[in-house]
Amino acid sequence: MTTTQAATGEPQTPTLTLTAAFEGIEGSYSHAVLEEYAARRGVKFVPVGCASYRAVAHAVLSGKADLGLLPIDNAIAGTIREGYDVLAEYELDLLAEITWRMEHKLLGVPGATLEGLREIDSHPVVLMECGRFLGTLPDVRRVPVPDTGIAARDVAEARDPARGAIASAAAAERYGLIELAHTIADHPDNFTRFILFRAPNAQGLAADFEPAENFAVRKTSLVFSVADSPGALGRCLSIIGEHGLNVSKLDSKTRLGASGQSSFYADVDGDVRDERFADALRALRSVTVALNVLGTYDASSAPPRVRRAPAVVVDVAPPIPPAPSAKTAFPKATRQDADARSRVMVGDIAVGDGHFVVVGGPCSVESREQILATAESVAASGAVMLRGGAFKPRTSPYAFQGMGWEGVALLAEAGRATGLPIVSEVMSVEQVERMAASVDVLQIGARNMQNFDLLKAVGKTERPILLKRGMAASIDDLLSAAEYILAEGNPNVILCERGIRTFETATRNTLDLSAVPVLRERTHLPVMVDPSHGVGVRRWIGPLCRAAKAVGAHGLLIEVHPNPIEARCDADQALTFADFARIMDELARIPSI
Repeated sequence: MTTTQAATGEPQTPTLTLTAAFEGIEGSYSHAVLEEYAARRGVKFVPVGCASYRAVAHAVLSGKADLGLLPIDNAIAGTIREGYDVLAEYELDLLAEITWRMEHKLLGVPGATLEGLREIDSHPVVLMECGRFLGTLPDVRRVPVPDTGIAARDVAEARDPARGAIASAAAAERYGLIELAHTIADHPDNFTRFILFRAPNAQGLAADFEPAENFAVRKTSLVFSVADSPGALGRCLSIIGEHGLNVSKLDSKTRLGASGQSSFYADVDGDVRDERFADALRALRSVTVALNVLGTYDASSAPPRVRRAPAVVVDVAPPIPPAPSAKTAFPKATRQDADARSRVMVGDIAVGDGHFVVVGGPCSVESREQILATAESVAASGAVMLRGGAFKPRTSPYAFQGMGWEGVALLAEAGRATGLPIVSEVMSVEQVERMAASVDVLQIGARNMQNFDLLKAVGKTERPILLKRGMAASIDDLLSAAEYILAEGNPNVILCERGIRTFETATRNTLDLSAVPVLRERTHLPVMVDPSHGVGVRRWIGPLCRAAKAVGAHGLLIEVHPNPIEARCDADQALTFADFARIMDELARIPSI
């Protein structure tokens, strides 16, 4: 859209152009929503199609798009959980709710007929919304595809009269399709809610909008978890009601990885800036096991967002540019203000939000029995993730190099058996795609910290990255490596201090714990410590674990083995199960920073 109607009725050319990311391609419902919203708000959106919901968030956080759009709820299909989960997984600034009427149409190529269809493509949610109509076509196969725009495009390109697509009238026009049936949703009042968002502390054009000042036209989305016990949910809802707040949406799901707990998606009318709302959140924290405020945003009933007033220019002389800072080399990794903190979500595990996390497991996967026993033991002691190497970079070509893809499969099996997300090292660009399909966190080892092609490759994935400091790398070198990943669009980077080479020979490496407060000051990224590699001697790992937590690390990466003497890799630094359990008990007595 290029013009809007001013108050006088005269067309007005938008003065603000922004890039906007959405799932799918042009012709999708999300694309239509963005175009309509741009027309109403007097702006212009340059569309950025993405392959998934997470890719939309990555595009915004990496700076490839100013704004992002995700669906979160449909009147027929219900909660679009992946949308809520992405908003919960990433630190995003929610701007506005957009409610869109979904007018689904069955489309086909010219000459196609309803009777001749044998296959109908569409987004899985859209197929659900049209379940009754599709039930009248028992001989037609339903094919879920990533997006309604893609469905329309593919049907048009195939030129097969036996294939149809459920999409919008705009998609039919864009791809030259004809309408075979209309109003095919299960109910005519079929609406989908979308959320428009930007990156936190957005700069430039993306920061050019102000929220509505009237709290009555604002909403706040929450995800909270409670124990499965009588009255637990009721207490939460009572707190919200006692503070004069209304819950406009509530949906539940089992909290994965936490038996005996349930999670709830809730939309509450109001704004967290309201003192009543702030008091309610404080009370909610005391009765929930987890509470995540996704954000506050303008409801669909809010008036158009206003532009921020431009700054008043007092001095007409051009300002003298500041001297370049060393930090400008890392624009995406550098902490922009005192409160900027990134939280990396690994499943339901948050790294960097104040909870100290421990990742335990062997240096290398050696057998099914070894990795399953280790996984069960570290989980019982309180570890929240399982580590293990399938591909091992070794100094000697004659040393054990790992079990390869068989090891990856065993590691994945152990993760499934215990519910622990898994962390494993990827060593080459060729391994990235296949590893990302099985591993929850991709580790970049010390030897590969400056393998720039590998950094770029993992930066294109949607998996969190654990980036270890190189053996002779400075802090600037580590941040530069992180910048390679962030610049490719992956915001989920966890830094790991694992010791550096010095003149000292008493320990395997010199664990630079001073790097932890330095990194916490200079970057918003979470920082973990690997004391096992840092010292290389089993009996000294415990004190360094305690020290790492005391200086502010967000978590630890610790090597554990059923029988360290028989370990085929790094036997001297592997802990026994009893050692690990004792260290976990000691860590529980040290407060997190």
